[in-house]
This record gives sequence, structure tokens and C-alpha cells, in this order.
Amino acid sequence: MGQIITQVDAFTNTRFAGNPAAVCVLVAAADDGWMQNVALEMNLSETAFLVRQENGFNLRWFTPTVEVPLCGHATLASAHVLWSEGHLLPDEVARFFTKSGVLIAKKKGAWIELDFPVNHSQATVAPPELDEALGVPYKSVLQNSLGYLVELESEELVRKLQPNFQLLKTLPIADLIVTSGTNYNSQYDFVSRFFAPALGVNEDPVTGAAHCCLAPFWRDRLHKDDFLAYQASSRGGVVKVHYTGGDRVFLSGQAVTVMRGELTT
Repeated sequence: MGQIITQVDAFTNTRFAGNPAAVCVLVAAADDGWMQNVALEMNLSETAFLVRQENGFNLRWFTPTVEVPLCGHATLASAHVLWSEGHLLPDEVARFFTKSGVLIAKKKGAWIELDFPVNHSQATVAPPELDEALGVPYKSVLQNSLGYLVELESEELVRKLQPNFQLLKTLPIADLIVTSGTNYNSQYDFVSRFFAPALGVNEDPVTGAAHCCLAPFWRDRLHKDDFLAYQASSRGGVVKVHYTGGDRVFLSGQAVTVMRGELTT
């Protein structure tokens, strides 16, 4: 029998929405080249590979082109698979050993809560090409380890934005988060989108790691600790954010299995 692979839509409770990730729970560590080839074959924004070890699971994430140090939606998908396929009992904590340290996931009813490191942004000088690459006015530009964090003037601009990806690739940092507050009658506190052409993903549907940057950004502006956020890609996804300051952010989302298959050997 070959390796089982499960595709999960994360940060949604509806199939064909949210952010799809593939998850492989391996019997033993696999070759890096093989994992990269599987991720390329799956052609999703992330494919996650897990290996059980003492007190948890080793977890790595691959885009179709590179390994990444942190991925929220594929971690959420991995936790969902561990519980739904019987690797963990529902009341057990999912503990992941990763290149970003130890990450914790807890099942809370229909939601899964992730304990992630915060990612603060710093002031920066935007390259002049950013204006042309975005094609819309913006209020501010910051920088963090994911890329630029750009605040746009309105929710409508975030939702309708069509960046020039070829121009983005020429910037000193090609990846960026765009965000804005929402209309007064919205159920959400803020909206965002994440573009990552340098990682081989022009637009990521829903990005947990981006909310590690957005949490302190919006806490400073809205003066609150709890947020309901919407990532306004074409698929869309909902993220609950809890951040009280300090070095950890708590992100919650839902997930649903779409398919299971077997990788032939």
C-alpha cells in the first residue's frame, strides 16, 4: 500500500472554500526531494508532511517550489487530519515540532485553535515601484519577515485589488499582505489578502501566518484583543484572532476533508 494523502480545506466549514492543503502522515522521515516532488504534483499552496515522534509530530511544509518555515492553514489541516483520522483522540493536544519552534493545536468544538509566534512589523521605505505594482493608493507600508504589510484606504480596494505580479517579482521583497478595516456594519474587524509570487503562489487563499502579523497591527489600531477576520481571496476564509500582546498569537479556524488518496510507490 502506498502513502495516504488527504486534502483538506482550511479556515472554512464549507468544501471548495478556504485554503486547500494536502497532508501526509508518514511512517518515517522522507527524502526532501521526494517531499518537494509530491508538493509540486499536488500543486496546492502547501503540502504538509508529519512524522510521529516523542510527545508530538515533526511537521514540515512545502509549496510547489520551496520549503517554508511557517504555514498556518496547513498546520490547521494537519491537526484536523490527526483528529479526524484517529491519530489523536479529540481531547488530545496536537504538538508540532517545526522550523518555527513548537506549535500547539487544540480542538475546541467545531474550531481548532493554533498557538503561533507573533510577527511584528517595522517601519520601512516603500520602493517607488510598489505604487505601480499595486495600482491603488495606500495609507501605510510596514515590513516583516513575510514581506510588506500594506494598509489600503478601504475594504473595497482590498477586495478588488489586482496587482501586477510581474512587477511585484522585481521588488526587493516580492511578497506582501494588504489589509484594511471594514465597513461599519460588517461582522468582521478587518480584511486582508496575501500575495506571494516569490514563493510560487501569486495569491494564497487564506494565510494563518499573515494573521501573526495582522494581530499586533490591528491591536494597535483598534485597541482590542479579539478579532474576527476575513481573508478576501476568491475562495475566502474566516480566522478568529486572539492577541493580548507578548510573543504568541492564537488563531482559530475550521476545516473540512475534501478527498483522500494513495500515492503509488
